[in-house]
Amino acid sequence: MSLDINTKALKKNAFRVTKHRGITALRVRVPGGHFPVKHFATIQEIADKYGNGTVHITTRQGFEIPGIDMKYMKEVNELIQPVIEGLEINQEDPNTGYAASGTRNVAACIGNNVCPFANYNTTALARRIEKAIFPNDYHVKVAVTGCPNDCIKARMHDFGVLGMTQPQYDSYRCIGCQACVNNCKKRATGALRFENYKVVKDHEKCIGCGECVGKCPTGAWTRSKEKYYKLVIMGRTGKKNPRIAKDFIKWIDEDSIIKIILNTYDYIHEYIDKDAPGGKEHIGYIVDRTGFQEFKKWALKDVKLPEIAEVADNIYWHEK
Repeated sequence: MSLDINTKALKKNAFRVTKHRGITALRVRVPGGHFPVKHFATIQEIADKYGNGTVHITTRQGFEIPGIDMKYMKEVNELIQPVIEGLEINQEDPNTGYAASGTRNVAACIGNNVCPFANYNTTALARRIEKAIFPNDYHVKVAVTGCPNDCIKARMHDFGVLGMTQPQYDSYRCIGCQACVNNCKKRATGALRFENYKVVKDHEKCIGCGECVGKCPTGAWTRSKEKYYKLVIMGRTGKKNPRIAKDFIKWIDEDSIIKIILNTYDYIHEYIDKDAPGGKEHIGYIVDRTGFQEFKKWALKDVKLPEIAEVADNIYWHEK
């Protein structure tokens, strides 16, 4: 084969450039990290027939199948098609593989299908976000987690979505055991206190974790029907100034989160450094360059937030 390798086209099609010339690895998206076992047969077939017989499970909850000769990319794309369709990944043309790899796989903790602490179905939201933002060539990382425990490390992403609930209290079910008060003090923020034989909540201290719901033996505390989240932004690793994402909006809804992320793609398109290495610039550095207020203006364009939403006036990242 020719020694001229179009690495840009290679990476766009979700194949990785490796240290071995002519050898690549296929990156398989798994939005929300939930993978039906029937698709493992396809992964194994590709790894055995075209790869080196191994699979790497990535930090973003996808798969990489290494050891693939680049001349077999067309065949591999055709083989992976049932997985793409089964996970309902947006695709421009069937049997041509993934349409982009810039926007990374949307990762998620296991959510309330399994975890008693999670406030919502994280996989469902991850898939909804995936449907809205993929394919896209801009390098954006999104992660969703069910509660402030943040098992997915959402605060190390460009956009981190943390599940919240607005606990509802039925005083007639309360027996005054104070299990919720003690648990909130030890495991959360001490937002609850016991007065006149009833529990009182400090709304300013409440972070919507739902710990009170899980500890109440009589069901006096329940999760709100409305789904709320905390959106944190611009966390990152990397060579320069790694940092933790900061709180952008508390008590935000799903529709607003998706609109903000989509608006951010317009913001990136406007301000990205076209001369950045590989044509890729981390969004956090763009925010550093333009200032938070400019990002905020673009992000909140035409967004209709819930009345209870709390938006940060300003954000400062201090890590060096």
